[in-house]
Amino acid sequence: MKSFIPTPSHSAVAFGPFTIHFYAICILVGVIAAMVIGRTRYSRHGGNPDEITDVAIFAIPAGIIGGRLYHVITSPQRYFGSNGHPLDAVKIWDGGMGIWGAIALGTLAAYLSFRSRERSLTFAQFADALAPGLLIAQAIGRIGNWFNGELFGGPTQLPWGLKIPPELRPVGFEKYATFHPTFLYEGLWSLICAIALIFLTKRWGTQPGNLFLAYVALYCLGRSGTEYLRIDQAEHILGLRLNEWVSLLGLIFATFTIYLRHRKYERGIITL
Repeated sequence: MKSFIPTPSHSAVAFGPFTIHFYAICILVGVIAAMVIGRTRYSRHGGNPDEITDVAIFAIPAGIIGGRLYHVITSPQRYFGSNGHPLDAVKIWDGGMGIWGAIALGTLAAYLSFRSRERSLTFAQFADALAPGLLIAQAIGRIGNWFNGELFGGPTQLPWGLKIPPELRPVGFEKYATFHPTFLYEGLWSLICAIALIFLTKRWGTQPGNLFLAYVALYCLGRSGTEYLRIDQAEHILGLRLNEWVSLLGLIFATFTIYLRHRKYERGIITL
């Protein structure tokens, strides 16, 4: 079967002594998209868009560091195992960013920076304004995984199967040529969720913070599905990949929190 999606033959381009990695470009474009969308949405809600830029100076580096730390910690054999290379842990351009670490450390840095001075809106409104843009950034970032020939699922004969070169096929799957493009599934899901959040903005505008929680819940729902399909090396707990557990817990936490906040809001217990 001819693959509908070929794996790019190059993941970087060299200009003299400089090498530009397409994965890094995708991350950069995603960050820019998230900032532009976030500034626009924040401004429409009466906020000063410059506050998005001020916070991003701290949140973006923290998110990158958090994402890489999560990836390295949850994939220790790749870097510190018998055949691992510890110095590869800092080679972000080769791929490997754990979204959970990026969200956790990036959100913490954003919160601390946001609360460091008086702002035009609340942090909950700030987070809601950023949510759709973050999903679009994640979708763009997944294109980088395509260039690196990584994060694909099990073998498939579907017409959109991804053709993986022999040298990139996992051990035990050498005889298969086409695999599920799980990075594409996740990217498309992220775009769908971004559109859904934009439509939910007006409905949940009276409950700041719920939109960001919806972002977490929706992403976790889709991620649990793509994790189930993936075959790359990962830590397992009780038969499930670690990221499957994180996705399920994130989905339950975000959904239950939205429910509780909505109930309290209806009863007038809290003012959101």
